[in-house]
Amino acid sequence: MISFQYNKTSLQHLEKQLKMRQRTLPIIKNKESALRVEVKKCKNEMEEYDAEYERLMESYKVLFALWNDFDASLVRTGDFVIERQKVAGVKVPVLKNVEFIVAPYSMFCTPKWYMDGIELLKQMALTAIRRELLEKKFALLERARKKTTQKVNLFEKVQIPGYQDAIRKIKRFMEDEENLSKSSQKILKSLLENREEAAV
Repeated sequence: MISFQYNKTSLQHLEKQLKMRQRTLPIIKNKESALRVEVKKCKNEMEEYDAEYERLMESYKVLFALWNDFDASLVRTGDFVIERQKVAGVKVPVLKNVEFIVAPYSMFCTPKWYMDGIELLKQMALTAIRRELLEKKFALLERARKKTTQKVNLFEKVQIPGYQDAIRKIKRFMEDEENLSKSSQKILKSLLENREEAAV
């Protein structure tokens, strides 16, 4: 509910508020649209990483019998480089680099497939890390999109119509007041004229 008074100052204030919201609305709608596109893109990327991880798991399962001989402690993650990037006005995490630490091992004493195994574990870890960061990015973008949609709805369905209605009421009131003033002036004028005619 918009509070106002039936006077010119209140009318000017409401008109200013209405214009500001009417100018801002297209900008907010564009932001909402951009966020919607980014959320969809993020969802698609997450599905791609899920599919990639499934593909890597299949490769892992093919060598399942051999993995019992594999020393999993050979590979571990080192430093992550995660940067913040603005996407549609929202700061989101973006993976720039992951360092993998491979412990020294003898290439002569270990099976030939160890190198492939190490590479597979790196790819699986990298895919899982990217997928997890995408989930965080998705959550941030989705929350921003919901807030922006709420703001669009607030402006479109509540505030702009509310200000328009309040302005209309003030204008009607001021017109009625002016008409009453003119009518009372006419009545007063005709009364004075009638008195003057009666006096003559």
